[in-house]
Amino acid sequence: MFEWWWAYLALGAFVGFFAGLLGIGGGAAMVPVLAFIYAAKGFDAGHVVHLALGTSMATILFTSVSSVRAHHAHGAVNWAAVKRMAPGIVAGTFGGALLASVLDVRLLSVVFTLLIYYISSQMFFGKKPQADALPMTAGRTHLTSGLIGVISSLTATGGAALVVAYLVKRGIRIHEGIGTAAAIGWPLAAAGTAGYVLAGLGRQGMPDWSIGYVYLPGLAGIVVASMLLAPFGARLAHRTPGPLLKKIFAALLFVLATKMLFSFL
Repeated sequence: MFEWWWAYLALGAFVGFFAGLLGIGGGAAMVPVLAFIYAAKGFDAGHVVHLALGTSMATILFTSVSSVRAHHAHGAVNWAAVKRMAPGIVAGTFGGALLASVLDVRLLSVVFTLLIYYISSQMFFGKKPQADALPMTAGRTHLTSGLIGVISSLTATGGAALVVAYLVKRGIRIHEGIGTAAAIGWPLAAAGTAGYVLAGLGRQGMPDWSIGYVYLPGLAGIVVASMLLAPFGARLAHRTPGPLLKKIFAALLFVLATKMLFSFL
């Protein structure tokens, strides 16, 4: 159980540092790395990607809390928007986790990689969402929230990029959109984690110390290290050129996702 503790701590430190530095959830980077670790540990190949997704989603339950508190302290959370989007987010994320559990591991790898390509390209080219005149109607909000939940569940991310893009296009300022996305990340992670736990219960060939598709030793190591390193990343963010670091991180995501894809095809 503990032979890979150093890898979980290193991954958590990496994710926590970049979460503080760039304001990202880190799930996109965690999934391919955890998949490598679980494959190296000899876990059932049919469960490796699902365990990586479930464990990554569970980490957001812990890492999102400090982010939400900080944004709320600065008055940058639109709680009305959170209430409007939460039902669709929860339903979509829970459903996405159940969908992921029945997808073939190769198909799931392809879906994950394509979504990460999209996210990393948006980050690399620095494309910013522009406001338009479309209002946040109930029907449109529920539909969009549900789709964001499904996509976030399949990528084990907090969905921040998609939520911010939607809110900014509805006329909400960017800083408030980021804070609101952070607040939405917790119910999203809760629903996704519940879905991955439920979907993995009773499966044959699951490793010890797992609850459904959440591997507890990996979760513990990542959470401890990421929460310790996030403040350092946040401080460095004020001294480092953000656009360059985002390009570097986006390129890294692209490489990791591609390597995971080829390893499972």
